[in-house]
Amino acid sequence: MAAGGAGPSVVVRQLEKRYGTVAAVRGISLEVAAGETFGLLGPNGAGKTTTIGMLCTLVRPSAGSAEVAGFDVVRQRDQVRRRIGLVFQDPTVDDYLTAAENLRFHAELYGVPAAEVGPRMRQVLELVDLWERRDSVVREFSGGMKRRLEIARGLLHSPRVLFLDEPTVGLDPQTRAHIWAYINELRRREAVTIVMTTHYMDEAEYCHRIGIMDGGSLVVVDTPAALKAAVGADRVELRTADNAQAVRALAERLGIAAVAQEGLVHFQVPGGATFIPRLFAELGVEILSVSVARPSLDDVFMSHTGRTIREAEASAGDRLRAAPMIRAHRR
Repeated sequence: MAAGGAGPSVVVRQLEKRYGTVAAVRGISLEVAAGETFGLLGPNGAGKTTTIGMLCTLVRPSAGSAEVAGFDVVRQRDQVRRRIGLVFQDPTVDDYLTAAENLRFHAELYGVPAAEVGPRMRQVLELVDLWERRDSVVREFSGGMKRRLEIARGLLHSPRVLFLDEPTVGLDPQTRAHIWAYINELRRREAVTIVMTTHYMDEAEYCHRIGIMDGGSLVVVDTPAALKAAVGADRVELRTADNAQAVRALAERLGIAAVAQEGLVHFQVPGGATFIPRLFAELGVEILSVSVARPSLDDVFMSHTGRTIREAEASAGDRLRAAPMIRAHRR
Protein backbone atom coordinates (compact mmCIF):
# COMPACT_ATOMS: atom_id res chain seq x y z
CA MET A 1 0.00 0.00 0.00
CA ALA A 2 1.35 3.43 -0.92
CA ALA A 3 2.30 5.61 2.01
CA GLY A 4 -0.45 8.06 2.79
CA GLY A 5 -2.56 6.77 -0.10
CA ALA A 6 -6.11 5.52 -0.24
CA GLY A 7 -6.95 2.27 1.47
CA PRO A 8 -7.53 0.90 4.95
CA SER A 9 -6.48 3.14 7.85
CA VAL A 10 -4.94 0.21 9.73
CA VAL A 11 -3.44 -2.98 8.28
CA VAL A 12 -2.05 -5.66 10.62
CA ARG A 13 -0.36 -8.86 9.46
CA GLN A 14 0.63 -11.64 11.90
CA LEU A 15 1.57 -9.13 14.59
CA GLU A 16 3.21 -10.58 17.69
CA LYS A 17 4.66 -9.33 20.95
CA ARG A 18 6.63 -11.56 23.27
CA TYR A 19 8.19 -10.74 26.61
CA GLY A 20 10.68 -13.53 27.12
CA THR A 21 8.67 -16.74 27.00
CA VAL A 22 5.35 -14.93 27.48
CA ALA A 23 3.33 -14.19 24.32
CA ALA A 24 1.28 -11.05 25.00
CA VAL A 25 -0.02 -10.86 21.40
CA ARG A 26 -0.12 -13.96 19.22
CA GLY A 27 0.03 -13.34 15.48
CA ILE A 28 -3.07 -11.20 14.94
CA SER A 29 -4.18 -9.93 11.52
CA LEU A 30 -6.89 -7.36 10.74
CA GLU A 31 -7.79 -4.34 8.65
CA VAL A 32 -9.69 -1.22 9.74
CA ALA A 33 -11.41 0.83 7.05
CA ALA A 34 -11.12 4.60 6.84
CA GLY A 35 -13.88 6.24 8.90
CA GLU A 36 -14.67 3.05 10.79
CA THR A 37 -15.05 2.70 14.55
CA PHE A 38 -13.30 -0.57 15.37
CA GLY A 39 -13.25 -2.06 18.85
CA LEU A 40 -10.95 -4.61 20.46
CA LEU A 41 -13.13 -6.33 23.05
CA GLY A 42 -11.76 -8.59 25.73
CA PRO A 43 -10.89 -8.96 29.41
CA ASN A 44 -7.99 -7.24 31.11
CA GLY A 45 -4.83 -9.10 30.13
CA ALA A 46 -6.16 -10.16 26.71
CA GLY A 47 -3.48 -8.21 24.82
CA LYS A 48 -5.60 -5.23 23.76
CA THR A 49 -3.40 -2.48 25.23
CA THR A 50 -0.23 -4.15 23.94
CA THR A 51 -1.77 -4.21 20.46
CA ILE A 52 -2.65 -0.52 20.67
CA GLY A 53 0.89 0.18 21.92
CA MET A 54 2.38 -1.48 18.83
CA LEU A 55 0.04 0.36 16.47
CA CYS A 56 0.95 3.67 18.12
CA THR A 57 4.72 2.93 17.86
CA LEU A 58 5.11 2.82 21.66
CA VAL A 59 5.83 -0.95 21.73
CA ARG A 60 8.10 -2.62 19.18
CA PRO A 61 6.59 -5.78 17.67
CA SER A 62 8.43 -9.07 18.05
CA ALA A 63 7.19 -10.29 14.67
CA GLY A 64 4.74 -9.42 11.92
CA SER A 65 3.95 -6.00 10.49
CA ALA A 66 1.47 -3.14 10.83
CA GLU A 67 0.70 0.00 8.88
CA VAL A 68 -1.27 2.96 10.22
CA ALA A 69 -2.44 5.72 7.85
CA GLY A 70 -0.29 4.07 5.18
CA PHE A 71 2.99 4.05 7.14
CA ASP A 72 4.92 1.20 8.75
CA VAL A 73 4.87 1.36 12.57
CA VAL A 74 8.52 0.25 12.84
CA ARG A 75 10.27 1.82 9.84
CA GLN A 76 8.18 5.03 9.66
CA ARG A 77 7.42 5.80 13.29
CA ASP A 78 7.55 9.60 12.94
CA GLN A 79 5.11 9.60 10.01
CA VAL A 80 2.73 7.37 11.98
CA ARG A 81 2.92 9.56 15.09
CA ARG A 82 2.08 12.71 13.15
CA ARG A 83 -1.10 11.08 11.85
CA ILE A 84 -2.53 9.55 15.02
CA GLY A 85 -4.13 10.74 18.22
CA LEU A 86 -3.96 8.69 21.40
CA VAL A 87 -6.07 8.75 24.57
CA PHE A 88 -4.39 6.58 27.18
CA GLN A 89 -6.21 4.41 29.70
CA ASP A 90 -4.71 6.38 32.60
CA PRO A 91 -5.15 10.19 32.78
CA THR A 92 -2.25 12.17 31.31
CA VAL A 93 -3.47 15.78 31.32
CA ASP A 94 -1.58 18.19 33.59
CA ASP A 95 -3.78 19.02 36.60
CA TYR A 96 -1.93 22.25 37.31
CA LEU A 97 -2.53 23.77 33.89
CA THR A 98 -5.77 25.09 32.46
CA ALA A 99 -7.57 23.20 29.70
CA ALA A 100 -6.32 25.75 27.15
CA GLU A 101 -2.74 25.51 28.41
CA ASN A 102 -2.83 21.72 28.09
CA LEU A 103 -3.95 22.01 24.48
CA ARG A 104 -1.45 24.74 23.59
CA PHE A 105 1.38 22.60 24.94
CA HIS A 106 0.15 19.69 22.82
CA ALA A 107 -0.06 21.95 19.76
CA GLU A 108 3.56 23.01 20.31
CA LEU A 109 4.69 19.37 20.51
CA TYR A 110 2.92 18.50 17.27
CA GLY A 111 3.98 21.61 15.38
CA VAL A 112 0.48 22.94 14.77
CA PRO A 113 0.93 26.32 13.00
CA ALA A 114 0.41 29.19 15.45
CA ALA A 115 -2.35 30.77 13.35
CA GLU A 116 -4.36 27.52 13.48
CA VAL A 117 -4.07 26.80 17.20
CA GLY A 118 -6.77 29.20 18.45
CA PRO A 119 -9.49 28.26 15.95
CA ARG A 120 -8.69 24.54 16.18
CA MET A 121 -8.67 24.63 19.99
CA ARG A 122 -12.10 26.24 20.04
CA GLN A 123 -13.38 23.67 17.54
CA VAL A 124 -12.31 20.62 19.55
CA LEU A 125 -13.28 22.08 22.95
CA GLU A 126 -16.75 22.94 21.67
CA LEU A 127 -17.03 19.41 20.30
CA VAL A 128 -16.58 18.00 23.83
CA ASP A 129 -18.55 20.81 25.51
CA LEU A 130 -15.58 22.33 27.35
CA TRP A 131 -15.06 25.66 25.58
CA GLU A 132 -16.60 27.63 28.44
CA ARG A 133 -14.16 25.93 30.84
CA ARG A 134 -11.03 26.50 28.75
CA ASP A 135 -9.46 28.80 31.36
CA SER A 136 -10.29 26.52 34.33
CA VAL A 137 -7.49 24.62 36.06
CA VAL A 138 -7.83 20.93 35.21
CA ARG A 139 -7.57 19.76 38.84
CA GLU A 140 -11.07 21.25 39.30
CA PHE A 141 -12.49 18.97 36.59
CA SER A 142 -14.45 15.78 37.20
CA GLY A 143 -13.17 12.47 35.85
CA GLY A 144 -15.53 12.70 32.89
CA MET A 145 -14.42 16.24 32.05
CA LYS A 146 -10.77 15.20 32.13
CA ARG A 147 -11.51 12.34 29.77
CA ARG A 148 -13.30 14.71 27.39
CA LEU A 149 -10.32 17.07 27.53
CA GLU A 150 -8.00 14.20 26.65
CA ILE A 151 -10.17 13.35 23.65
CA ALA A 152 -10.05 17.01 22.55
CA ARG A 153 -6.27 17.01 22.95
CA GLY A 154 -5.98 13.84 20.88
CA LEU A 155 -7.92 15.56 18.07
CA LEU A 156 -6.13 18.92 18.16
CA HIS A 157 -3.59 18.13 15.44
CA SER A 158 -6.27 16.62 13.13
CA PRO A 159 -5.17 12.97 13.21
CA ARG A 160 -6.35 10.47 10.63
CA VAL A 161 -6.65 7.71 13.25
CA LEU A 162 -7.64 8.19 16.90
CA PHE A 163 -6.73 5.43 19.35
CA LEU A 164 -8.77 5.19 22.55
CA ASP A 165 -7.49 2.77 25.19
CA GLU A 166 -10.40 1.98 27.54
CA PRO A 167 -11.81 5.52 27.07
CA THR A 168 -14.43 5.32 29.83
CA VAL A 169 -12.78 3.06 32.42
CA GLY A 170 -13.60 4.13 35.97
CA LEU A 171 -16.46 6.42 34.94
CA ASP A 172 -20.08 6.05 36.06
CA PRO A 173 -22.63 4.75 33.50
CA GLN A 174 -24.19 8.17 32.85
CA THR A 175 -20.81 9.79 32.20
CA ARG A 176 -19.81 6.86 30.00
CA ALA A 177 -22.94 7.42 27.89
CA HIS A 178 -22.08 11.12 27.54
CA ILE A 179 -18.51 10.32 26.50
CA TRP A 180 -19.83 8.04 23.79
CA ALA A 181 -22.15 10.75 22.52
CA TYR A 182 -19.07 12.96 22.07
CA ILE A 183 -17.08 10.15 20.42
CA ASN A 184 -19.84 9.44 17.91
CA GLU A 185 -20.19 13.14 17.12
CA LEU A 186 -16.45 13.61 16.62
CA ARG A 187 -16.31 10.67 14.22
CA ARG A 188 -19.10 12.24 12.21
CA ARG A 189 -17.64 15.75 12.17
CA GLU A 190 -13.92 14.97 11.99
CA ALA A 191 -14.09 12.04 9.52
CA VAL A 192 -11.58 10.23 11.73
CA THR A 193 -11.00 6.48 12.04
CA ILE A 194 -11.36 5.28 15.64
CA VAL A 195 -9.65 2.21 17.08
CA MET A 196 -10.57 1.54 20.69
CA THR A 197 -10.21 -1.09 23.39
CA THR A 198 -12.85 -1.98 25.94
CA HIS A 199 -14.00 -4.74 28.24
CA TYR A 200 -17.49 -3.20 28.51
CA MET A 201 -19.99 -5.13 26.38
CA ASP A 202 -22.36 -2.17 25.99
CA GLU A 203 -19.54 0.02 24.62
CA ALA A 204 -18.67 -2.53 21.96
CA GLU A 205 -22.19 -2.09 20.56
CA TYR A 206 -21.18 1.42 19.39
CA CYS A 207 -18.54 0.00 17.04
CA HIS A 208 -19.04 -0.78 13.36
CA ARG A 209 -17.03 -3.95 13.91
CA ILE A 210 -15.35 -5.58 16.87
CA GLY A 211 -12.52 -8.04 17.27
CA ILE A 212 -12.72 -10.30 20.30
CA MET A 213 -9.34 -10.86 21.95
CA ASP A 214 -8.52 -13.54 24.51
CA GLY A 215 -5.15 -14.77 25.68
CA GLY A 216 -3.32 -12.58 23.18
CA SER A 217 -5.20 -13.99 20.17
CA LEU A 218 -7.78 -12.36 17.93
CA VAL A 219 -10.60 -14.89 18.13
CA VAL A 220 -13.16 -13.44 15.72
CA VAL A 221 -13.94 -10.17 13.88
CA ASP A 222 -17.35 -9.01 12.64
CA THR A 223 -20.15 -6.55 13.31
CA PRO A 224 -21.86 -6.84 16.71
CA ALA A 225 -25.13 -7.80 15.00
CA ALA A 226 -23.52 -10.55 12.92
CA LEU A 227 -21.64 -11.96 15.89
CA LYS A 228 -24.81 -12.16 17.98
CA ALA A 229 -26.80 -13.67 15.13
CA ALA A 230 -24.16 -16.36 14.69
CA VAL A 231 -24.66 -17.55 18.26
CA GLY A 232 -28.15 -18.65 17.19
CA ALA A 233 -29.46 -19.42 20.65
CA ASP A 234 -31.26 -17.57 23.42
CA ARG A 235 -29.77 -17.16 26.86
CA VAL A 236 -31.79 -18.68 29.74
CA GLU A 237 -31.12 -17.93 33.40
CA LEU A 238 -32.75 -19.93 36.19
CA ARG A 239 -32.90 -19.54 39.93
CA THR A 240 -33.80 -22.89 41.46
CA ALA A 241 -34.09 -24.55 44.85
CA ASP A 242 -30.89 -26.50 44.07
CA ASN A 243 -28.73 -25.06 41.30
CA ALA A 244 -26.19 -27.90 41.35
CA GLN A 245 -28.95 -30.47 40.94
CA ALA A 246 -30.52 -28.35 38.18
CA VAL A 247 -27.25 -28.37 36.22
CA ARG A 248 -27.12 -32.17 36.49
CA ALA A 249 -30.77 -32.55 35.51
CA LEU A 250 -30.38 -30.31 32.46
CA ALA A 251 -27.51 -32.50 31.25
CA GLU A 252 -29.10 -35.87 32.05
CA ARG A 253 -32.74 -35.22 31.13
CA LEU A 254 -32.52 -32.55 28.44
CA GLY A 255 -28.99 -32.91 27.06
CA ILE A 256 -28.16 -29.28 27.83
CA ALA A 257 -24.79 -28.08 29.15
CA ALA A 258 -25.32 -25.46 31.86
CA VAL A 259 -23.20 -23.66 34.44
CA ALA A 260 -24.09 -22.36 37.89
CA GLN A 261 -22.66 -18.91 38.48
CA GLU A 262 -23.48 -16.00 40.80
CA GLY A 263 -26.57 -17.75 42.20
CA LEU A 264 -28.08 -18.58 38.81
CA VAL A 265 -28.04 -21.44 36.31
CA HIS A 266 -27.04 -20.30 32.81
CA PHE A 267 -27.49 -22.10 29.49
CA GLN A 268 -28.38 -21.46 25.86
CA VAL A 269 -31.08 -23.00 23.67
CA PRO A 270 -32.69 -22.11 20.34
CA GLY A 271 -36.18 -20.67 20.77
CA GLY A 272 -35.85 -20.01 24.50
CA ALA A 273 -39.41 -18.77 24.99
CA THR A 274 -40.98 -21.93 23.52
CA PHE A 275 -38.58 -24.13 25.51
CA ILE A 276 -39.73 -22.85 28.92
CA PRO A 277 -42.89 -25.04 29.25
CA ARG A 278 -40.80 -28.15 28.59
CA LEU A 279 -38.27 -26.95 31.17
CA PHE A 280 -40.92 -26.73 33.90
CA ALA A 281 -42.37 -30.11 32.94
CA GLU A 282 -39.13 -32.11 32.76
CA LEU A 283 -36.45 -30.49 34.93
CA GLY A 284 -37.52 -32.13 38.19
CA VAL A 285 -36.08 -29.31 40.31
CA GLU A 286 -38.17 -26.48 41.75
CA ILE A 287 -37.76 -23.36 39.57
CA LEU A 288 -37.97 -20.10 41.53
CA SER A 289 -37.49 -17.71 38.60
CA VAL A 290 -36.59 -17.83 34.92
CA SER A 291 -35.58 -15.24 32.32
CA VAL A 292 -34.92 -15.48 28.59
CA ALA A 293 -32.85 -13.02 26.57
CA ARG A 294 -31.61 -12.74 23.01
CA PRO A 295 -27.88 -13.38 22.49
CA SER A 296 -25.57 -10.66 23.83
CA LEU A 297 -21.91 -9.96 23.18
CA ASP A 298 -21.14 -11.75 26.42
CA ASP A 299 -22.78 -14.83 24.87
CA VAL A 300 -20.62 -14.30 21.78
CA PHE A 301 -17.50 -14.14 23.95
CA MET A 302 -18.53 -17.31 25.77
CA SER A 303 -19.33 -19.17 22.54
CA HIS A 304 -15.83 -18.44 21.19
CA THR A 305 -13.79 -18.81 24.38
CA GLY A 306 -15.83 -21.16 26.59
CA ARG A 307 -16.10 -18.64 29.45
CA THR A 308 -17.66 -15.30 30.25
CA ILE A 309 -15.59 -12.14 30.16
CA ARG A 310 -15.92 -11.88 33.97
CA GLU A 311 -14.44 -15.37 34.35
CA ALA A 312 -11.62 -14.46 31.97
CA GLU A 313 -10.79 -11.35 33.99
CA ALA A 314 -10.88 -13.35 37.22
CA SER A 315 -8.43 -15.86 35.73
CA ALA A 316 -6.13 -13.04 34.64
CA GLY A 317 -6.29 -11.57 38.14
CA ASP A 318 -5.38 -14.94 39.66
CA ARG A 319 -2.34 -15.18 37.37
CA LEU A 320 -1.19 -11.70 38.33
CA ARG A 321 -1.57 -12.44 42.04
CA ALA A 322 0.27 -15.73 41.67
CA ALA A 323 3.22 -14.27 39.76
CA PRO A 324 4.99 -12.66 42.78
CA MET A 325 4.64 -15.90 44.77
CA ILE A 326 6.06 -17.93 41.89
CA ARG A 327 9.03 -15.57 41.55
CA ALA A 328 9.63 -15.64 45.31
CA HIS A 329 9.53 -19.43 45.30
CA ARG A 330 12.06 -19.59 42.45
CA ARG A 331 14.44 -17.38 44.36
